[in-house]
Amino acid sequence: MTDAIRRLRESAERGFFVATLFVAVACGSGGEGKGSGNADNSTNVAEAKNNMSVAKTGDDPAATTPSAPSTSIRTPVVLFFGTSLTAGYGLDPDQAFPSLIEKKAVAEGLPIKAVNGGLSGETTAGAARRIDWVLRTPADLVVVEGGANDALRGLSPDAARTNLEQLIAAIRRKQPRAKIALVQMEAPPNYGTTYTRNFRAIYSDVARKENVPLLPFLLGGVAGVSRLNQADGVHPNLAGERIVADNLWKSLKPIVAQLDRGSKGG
Repeated sequence: MTDAIRRLRESAERGFFVATLFVAVACGSGGEGKGSGNADNSTNVAEAKNNMSVAKTGDDPAATTPSAPSTSIRTPVVLFFGTSLTAGYGLDPDQAFPSLIEKKAVAEGLPIKAVNGGLSGETTAGAARRIDWVLRTPADLVVVEGGANDALRGLSPDAARTNLEQLIAAIRRKQPRAKIALVQMEAPPNYGTTYTRNFRAIYSDVARKENVPLLPFLLGGVAGVSRLNQADGVHPNLAGERIVADNLWKSLKPIVAQLDRGSKGG
């Protein structure tokens, strides 16, 4: 009996020594010098806090009750598809009107993610060929700005009309749930009254036929005003671009307000 008690006492003493050694090593490893060791220790502390939080949740009887799934409001994607006027030629990307409109939308409580799909020099024929490639990015709304380069080259208004119809058809085929808006464009007045009138008419014709909203002339209040344009007299400077964004947002806002922002389950 005495031998058994002695063996238990020795075993307990050895256990106490091992436990003391473990604590000493563990405490010492957290205080070695500076640099990456401290960073690792901070990480471990953070992980420990997270683990403690989980442990407390597990001990809490109330935590065993399934909670409602977490939700977040989705941000609609708006694709601005157009020419150098959309791309923001001569400006920084965050100064182009799609980016300015995104900021306005956020400020007014209707956040969107603006995707700039502008390409310099593109005609409506080129746009109709390119749209399938651009639509690899899912969009809730596609804003179509096209025809400026057709007008500058004096191309046929009838051909531009056909191209815009094909472009809208491609959007509906590729992304049938996406809303579409068409931006009014104008031909330079030096092409003559007949051409400018026929060119202007294609936008209302297409909008009516395709049942899409027609937004006002992109460069309203900016075109022909030297102080609002770059040296080429065609592309807005930053002051002009802000006016473009203001004008376009006024018409886009009611459309953006109707975009799906349904909750996403967590």
